[in-house]
This record gives sequence, structure tokens and C-alpha cells, in this order.
Amino acid sequence: MLITDSCVDFNNEVLGDDTEIKRVPFIVTIDGNDIIDKNLDTSDLLSKMKETKNRILTACPSPNDFFESFKKNAENYVVTISSKLSGSHNSAIAAKDMFEEMEPESHVHVFDSKTACAGESLVALKVKELLAQNLSSLDIVEKVNSYISQLKTLFVLNSLDNLAKNGRISNYQAIIGNLLNIAPIMGENGQGEIVLKEKVRGKKKAFSRLVDMIGEAPVDFKNTVLAITHVHALEKATELKAVIESRYPFKDVIIFEASGLSTVYADNGGIVIAY
Repeated sequence: MLITDSCVDFNNEVLGDDTEIKRVPFIVTIDGNDIIDKNLDTSDLLSKMKETKNRILTACPSPNDFFESFKKNAENYVVTISSKLSGSHNSAIAAKDMFEEMEPESHVHVFDSKTACAGESLVALKVKELLAQNLSSLDIVEKVNSYISQLKTLFVLNSLDNLAKNGRISNYQAIIGNLLNIAPIMGENGQGEIVLKEKVRGKKKAFSRLVDMIGEAPVDFKNTVLAITHVHALEKATELKAVIESRYPFKDVIIFEASGLSTVYADNGGIVIAY
């Protein structure tokens, strides 16, 4: 059984009719209204995000939410957003402890993806791939942890407004940044934290720089899958995929549409890549 929180950007093509995959939703709160991140309309979410002047809040799944998703007498594998970004991982660990105490014949393995969005989605896909190979739980845990340690995540924001609303930068910085057409390139730092990598003036230059950054560290391209998560920017994501494939011989390049939580993080037009 594979369980993820809703920062995973799985679409219906990935999930299909697989009953052995469950997504445990976050809750997004805008102006006091709770929105469950499950099959939600991200267009409506973006409208609400744009209209509000207040901070947009997110709440991770509770231990009970995870607990109820576990399968008895089975090996359960849980993938969460980075523990440095959310309490989701802690909730999953608490649920694991309770479940294994009540169901000693069952086991729960919790992976801290140390990333989000496209990155966490790739970790979940890796677990799904390994489960299909009927490997031992020990082998699966070892291979997934190794995969996480090598994973890289980068993203380009289309707007700084949401960072300001959530207190990540000041309103003044957001206004100046937008006026100057500053496009920050963000990414994980290897410890599960999201940090500013570079500031580039102009969106086109930012995406060009993003593609260049892929080639600045050793990558086993022929055995590596790159994922692109987009927030209502399919055309941009498709163009980016074509450029990446023309530059680097990745095993595959896949595109995901952002979940509700990823939409809150990346905002309208945002692009996240992971490989």
C-alpha cells in the first residue's frame, strides 16, 4: 500500500483505478474558509488566493487521517512533503506508532521526501515502481532513501505576491520585485529546506537559466526521470519539456498539474522541476 499526502501531484492517469494508492489531503484556509485538497478546482482556488489580502494558511493531515489510510496485515509505505516544510511527516510517524502497536502484523514505513511538489511526486512514483517489482521491504526502503538523497528540486515563480501574503518576503520586496520583473529561482538545499538559489531579471531568462542549472551537476541522465509540475501553465511546461529533452538525454520527462497545496506554494504560472 502506498500512501501520500496531497503535496503529491498525481493526476488520474497515474492513479488510474489503483486501490493500493491513497492520498491524504491537506487543508487550505482562505479568509476563514477551509478547502480540502482533494479533487479541488484549482482555478477557483487561484481566484480565492488572488482576491484575499490575508495570509493563506495550510494544515497538514492529522495522525488519525494517516492512521485511517493504513491497510491491516500489510506493508504500508508513506511519502510526505519535507519535514522542514510541514508537520505532515510528524503526523505520519505518530500514526505509524499507533498503528503498529494496535496491528503488530502490519508495518508502516514513512519516507521524508525532503522536497515537495514534483520532487515528492517522483519519490512516490519510485515507491510505486519498486512495489511492482515485488522486492523485500528492506530493499524498497534502502532504494527509496538512496533516491531521495540524490533528488534535486528547482522552481520558478511567476509572481511574488503569494510569498508576501505568507510572510516569506515583505510587501515592499514583492512590489519592487514584480515591477523589476524579478523571477526568483528557488530550490531545496539538500536538507529539505526551500532556499533562494538565484534571482534573474525576466521570466524567459529565468527559464533559460533553470535549464542551464540542470547540467551543472553530474546526472545519470539515461536512468533518471525528470518531472515538471505546473500551476495552470501547461503550454509553458510543454515548451520547457521540449527544451530540456533537446539538451539532456533523460530517461523520461513527465508533466504534472499542480495539486491544491502545490498551487498555494508555486502560485499561478509557477513551474517546479525535479530529477
